[in-house]
Amino acid sequence: MDALNSIVALIDDKVWFLLLFVLVGTGIYFSFRTRFVQVRHFGRAWNRVFGNFSLHGEKAGKDGMSSFQALATAIAAQVGTGNIAGCATALVGGGPGAIFWMWLAAFFGMATIYGEACLAQVTRSRDDQGNIIGGPVYYIRKAFKNGFGKFLASFFAIMIILALGIMGNMVQSNSISDAFHTAFGANKLIMGIIIAVIAGFIFIGGISRIASFTEKIVPIMAALYLVGGLIVLIINHRNLLPALGSIFVGAFTPQAVVGAGAGITVRQALRLGVARGLFSNEAGMGSTPHAHAQAQVDKPQDQGEVAMVGVFIDTFVVLTMTALVILSSGVLGNSIPYAGDTTGTPVAQAAFSTGFGAFGSKFVAICLFFFAFSTIIGWFFFAQQNIRYMIGSKAVKPFAVIVVIFILIGSVLKVELVWNLSDLFNGLMALPNLIALIALSGAVAKMAHGTMLTHKDL
Repeated sequence: MDALNSIVALIDDKVWFLLLFVLVGTGIYFSFRTRFVQVRHFGRAWNRVFGNFSLHGEKAGKDGMSSFQALATAIAAQVGTGNIAGCATALVGGGPGAIFWMWLAAFFGMATIYGEACLAQVTRSRDDQGNIIGGPVYYIRKAFKNGFGKFLASFFAIMIILALGIMGNMVQSNSISDAFHTAFGANKLIMGIIIAVIAGFIFIGGISRIASFTEKIVPIMAALYLVGGLIVLIINHRNLLPALGSIFVGAFTPQAVVGAGAGITVRQALRLGVARGLFSNEAGMGSTPHAHAQAQVDKPQDQGEVAMVGVFIDTFVVLTMTALVILSSGVLGNSIPYAGDTTGTPVAQAAFSTGFGAFGSKFVAICLFFFAFSTIIGWFFFAQQNIRYMIGSKAVKPFAVIVVIFILIGSVLKVELVWNLSDLFNGLMALPNLIALIALSGAVAKMAHGTMLTHKDL
C-alpha cells in the first residue's frame, strides 16, 4: 500500500506540474481572446448577481434553477477547505508572496470560467426524464464530433465521479470530523453519521432541495466567516498594512520577508500560490459548468458573467480574508518552518485565536463545517450529472446511497492513498475539459463580443 501510494503521489506531482501551466495558459489565452471580459463586464456581472439578490428564489425543477441558485451551487463547491487549509498551506510553504500568485491565477481564471459557463449554457440538453442537464461532457462532444470526443467525454465523466463524488467527499467529511474532534472533542463516528444523514436528506431531494439549500447556506456561511475575519483584522489592525505589503514584496523577493536563510524562492511562492488558488476556485477544472448549465437566463453570456463573480468571491474575498487574518496575527513569525511543524487548518485556528481566544479554533471548525459540507453538496451535484450522462437518471438514487456510505467512511478513516488519488483524478479530469475549451475558444470569443450562439452554431 505504501509503495502504491508513493507511485500515485509521484504521478500526481507530475500531472499537476503540467496542469498548472495549462490552466494558467488557458486563462491568459481566454483573457486575450475575450478582450479581458473579466474587466470589461465585471461591473455588469456584479449587478447581475446582486441587483436582485434573494435567499428565496423560484423552486428549481426540470427547467433548471435561477441564475443565483446556479451561482450559489457553484460557490458551494468552490468555497471549501481550500479557502482555509489550502491558503494556510500555501503561506507556510510559499510565504506571503503565494497570495499574489493566487490573485493573478484567479484573475485569468475568471476568463476561463466565463468560457466554461457560456459553453455549458449553449450545449445543455435534456436527460431521459426531461430534466435540464449540462456540463463539460456535452461541449467536449461538440468540440470533437467523433470517437475521440466520445472517449474524452467518458474519461472526464469517470474522473469527476471518482474525484469529487466519491474520494473528494471522503476528504471533505474527514476535514469536518477532524476539525470538530480537535475543537470540541467530538466523536468522529458520530460526526460522520450526522454529516451523512443531512447530506443524504439533501441528495434524495434532488435539484430542488440542492438549489434551495445552496442559495440559503452560501450567503450565510460567507457572511459569518467574513464578519469573524473582519473582527480579528480590527483587533490586529496595526499589522494589516505590513501584512498587505509582505504579499507584494514576497511575490518577487521572498527573502526580504521571510529572512535570508529561509529558503523560500519565487518559484515556490508561484507554484504553491497558483496550485492552491486554482484548486480553490476550480476555474478550468470542469466542475462548476454543471451548475451554470442549469441557470435560466436570456443568453449564455449572462451566466458567463455571473460565473466570473464566483471566482472573484472565492479568491479575492474569502481566501484573501484567510490570508490577511493569518499574516496580521503574527502566528507565522519570520522563520521557516512557520509555526513549528504546523500547517493547514491549525494555522488558521491559531490565527483566529489571537482575536477570539479559546473560541478561535471553535470558530474555524464551525466555518469549516459549512465550507466543507456545502462542497459535499456541490460536488455530489456535479458527479450525479455525469452519472445521468453515463448510465441514466435511474442510477442517481443508488449513487446517492453509495456517496453517503463513503462520506461516513471518510469521516473516521483517513487513508493517504485516497487523498492522493482524489488529487490525481482532480487533475486528470481537467485535461479533457481544457482541450475542449481551447478547441471552442473561437465560439467563446464571439459570445464575449456580443454574438448570440446556439447549439447548432458550434
